[in-house]
Formats: sequence, structure tokens, C-alpha cells
Amino acid sequence: MLSLFRRSVQARAVATTVALSGVLLIALGGFLSFSIGNGLFEARLSQVLAESEAAVIDVQNTFAASSVNDEVALQTLMNSVVPKLEATGVADTRRVALLRTPGQSSIQLLQSPISADLDTQLISQNFRAEVRNSSGRVLYQSIQLTNSEDSLTQLSPGIVVGSPVEIPLAGKYELYLVFDLSSEQQTLDFVQQTLLIGGLALIFIIGGVAYVVTGWLVRPVKVAAEVSEEIADGALDVRLLEKGEDVIAVLARSFNKMADSLQQQITKLASVSKMQQRFVSDVSHELRTPLTTIKLAGDLIFEARDSLDPSLKRSAELLNGQIVRFETLLNDLLEISRYDAGAVRAELEIHDLNQVVGMAVASIDPLAKNRGSKIQIELPSEEVLAEFDARRIERLLRNLLANAIEHGESKPVVVAVGVNEKAVAVSVTDSGVGMGQLELERVFDRFWRADPARKRTTGGTGLGLAISLEDTLLHGGSLDVWARPGQGASFRLTLPKVQGSEFGESPLKLPSDQGSEPESASDGTEARP
Repeated sequence: MLSLFRRSVQARAVATTVALSGVLLIALGGFLSFSIGNGLFEARLSQVLAESEAAVIDVQNTFAASSVNDEVALQTLMNSVVPKLEATGVADTRRVALLRTPGQSSIQLLQSPISADLDTQLISQNFRAEVRNSSGRVLYQSIQLTNSEDSLTQLSPGIVVGSPVEIPLAGKYELYLVFDLSSEQQTLDFVQQTLLIGGLALIFIIGGVAYVVTGWLVRPVKVAAEVSEEIADGALDVRLLEKGEDVIAVLARSFNKMADSLQQQITKLASVSKMQQRFVSDVSHELRTPLTTIKLAGDLIFEARDSLDPSLKRSAELLNGQIVRFETLLNDLLEISRYDAGAVRAELEIHDLNQVVGMAVASIDPLAKNRGSKIQIELPSEEVLAEFDARRIERLLRNLLANAIEHGESKPVVVAVGVNEKAVAVSVTDSGVGMGQLELERVFDRFWRADPARKRTTGGTGLGLAISLEDTLLHGGSLDVWARPGQGASFRLTLPKVQGSEFGESPLKLPSDQGSEPESASDGTEARP
């Protein structure tokens, strides 16, 4: 469900619409329920007060007009008041209590008539005190009545109305009328139930309408997203359907114009790229013939340098070095052009990475001795078997070692090999000048050097790391670099054991991963191509 919400704009829009509609309907339903309930109560209260005032006047007139002068006749008259008032009510039954006001010194102690099913405990003492001090006014109080139906006790709202009454010969009494509001409560319950059912039905209707409307609005965007994916996959001639004059049609026309412009630019850039690749390839091939002639002549001059004058001997040595560098540059250009043309195929076989590392170290060892650098090798005791192109991986390692020796300031260079269940790795670490963040961001760029003014002794072309990255990507691996100014650099090559398979964590840690360096970005930086 969460994934559906993350992927579907329509689902989020419908859910948001339903949620907001639900909140508004709850607020509106609560307001209507309160208003209706308050209206029912006020209407019933007005009716109750009017009936009560009439009943109080009737009772008071009854006692005032009577000519009884004995206790029995007075008790009989008082007892007749309750049935009369009970029967006078409208639709709902009301109950009556005629209670003697306490604290009187009158000798006439008559029985207080009370309706049979009325519990006088419902009439609070505080309310009775207010009634006694009301000076003939009619007061009311809301109460909860207890109704027993089918062995179940239920509470229903009610109103008790009280007023003082003066009875000749008997003294002061209080007349209480208790009205049951269960019918009004039933009406309110029915209204609330209707509002609830209607609100739920309305929410479903709103959800359905929102689904239809949002689907109509989202559909063109969904189609545009699908067309965009097709264009991204290479189908540059796919376009949106332009229909109408609304904003969706404007979007379609703008999208198609953008796609036309992109197609033209991509076609133009592809043509230029092919021309550049062909130019580099053609120039490189055409340069091979004169380079071969120059190399043969240069080799003859270089071999006879001892018989030349000292100035000519030095020129012969410089010429030989530049011819070697030019040949290396030409080979690197041809290799890059093959990668750009997509014509490179790896010769994959199962090899022992330890042996490939050993061959790379052996081939670069003369340079290390010449620079005064010592190469330290850390190899596992067992074979490290993986599927890769040994020639390209050895060339990649030679390149990394040459860079480490070149910039290692004659300090030891550490070569480590690691292996886990899914991957193998080689790291080359030096303790030389290192690199900063800006240099790390461009370390794999073609023809880029960290310091163009720095003297180079290995005759590099500026394409070594770019070719190393291409070799790494050809094997489905990763080439990571960590560096810190003045503390050296570490390159780590990670390859899958089986080509085409995925691997997770590299078997080797970079210095920043090992906890030997601070984690601050200003202290140490790791870059991944």
C-alpha cells in the first residue's frame, strides 16, 4: 500500500481528497448534530416551561378555591393533583411530586403525593433550595432518567421543573414536574444516524469522483512519462498526441517541440562524435607509418650515440625518449578510440589475481628501484580466482603502480589483495603528495594532471587513469580512490568473481573506511567514478 502511494499520484490525490472531505464532513456533521440537538431541546424546553407554568397556576388556584377544613379532605384534594397533572401532559408522560418544604412549624403533616414510578432522589437538594428561594418563579434543571426495558437499564435525558406552592392549612409545598425527553433523544439519534450514513455514502461518492477526475488529469502525464522513458531508451521519434486547446494540449505541443529539439541535438552530437572518433582513429593509424620510420631512424642514432659529440649524444637520448612517449601516446589514443567506438571486448578467463599482481609488480620494479621506492605486497595465502581479462587488469595495475611511484616521493608503496564470497580486490596505496577534493573530482578525466608543472619521470600521457576506468567498467567492477593532501592516495580496484554478477562490499577497505583517518570531508575524501 505504501509503495502504491509512493508510485501513484492518483492514489495520493484520491486519498488526500477523501481524507480532507472526511474531516470537513465530520466537522459539518458535528455542527449540524449539535444545532439540531440544541434546537430540539430548546423547543421542548419552551413547551415544558409553558406547561409547567400552567400546571402551577392550576394547582395554586385549585387549593385557593377549595373550602376544605379538615385533614382528610385536604389529603384527598392533594392526592387528586398528581393524577390530574400526569394526565394533562402532551405526547410524553410526565411525573409529579408535591413535596412539603422542610423547616415548617405547621401542625398539619400530610403525606406528599408522588407519582408511582418517580424517584425523588433525581431532585437534588441544591435544586430544591433554589426552588424554595425562587419567590414563585418556575425553575428547571436537566437530569438523567433511568428506564428499564427488557431487563436492561437505559439512561435518557429529562427535565425537572419546580415551583413553590402555598396550600391553606398545610403550609408551604414544592411542586415538581419531571419530563422525559427520550422521544427527542430518539429523534436526535435518528438524525445523527442519518448524517453518519449519508456522510459515509458521500465520502465514497467523493472518492469515486476524485478517482475519475484525477485519472482524467493524470492520464496525459502518465502517457508523457511513458513517452519520455521510450525517448530515453533511444526511440527519439516517439511523440505525444496533440488534441484540443487546453493546458494538456499545450503541454503535449511543448513536449513534442522539446523532443524534436533534443532529437536534432542528439543526432548532431552523435554525428560530431562519430567524426571525432573516426578522426582520432584515422590520425592514429596514419601516424603509425611515419612513427615506425622515425623510430627505426631514432633507434639507429640512439645506438650510435657514443660516437657522437656530447651535444648530439644528448639530443639522441632526448629524441629516443620522446619517440617512446609518442608511441605510448599513440597506443593510448587508439585504445581510447576503440572504447569510444564500442569495439572493445574483454577476453575473459579464470585467473589467479595474485599472479597478475606479481607480474605487474615485476614489470614496474625497475622504475621503483630507480625512484628509490619499495613495493610492499600483501597477498592472501590461497589462490584468488576470478573471471577477468588478465592483460587489461595487469596493464591497469601497472598504471596504478606507476602513478603511486611517480607521486610517492620515494616512500613505500603498499599493494594489497583481498577476496570475499562475491568479489576480489586490489589496492595500491602510497604516502606521497596526495590530492585535494578538486583534484579527486577530475582524477579520471582524459589528459588531466594534478599539477601540469610537476616534473614527470615516467613519460605519462594523461590517459592512463581514463583507460583504467574504462577497463574497470568493461569488467563490471569499480575503481575507487581516497586521497588526502600531504598524506598520499589509495586506489582500489574491485571486480566480481563471476562476470555479470553483482557484488556488495569490497573485500578491501580504503584508509577512510578503516578508521585510521578522520571522517571529516575536509580531512579525507573518497571519490567513486
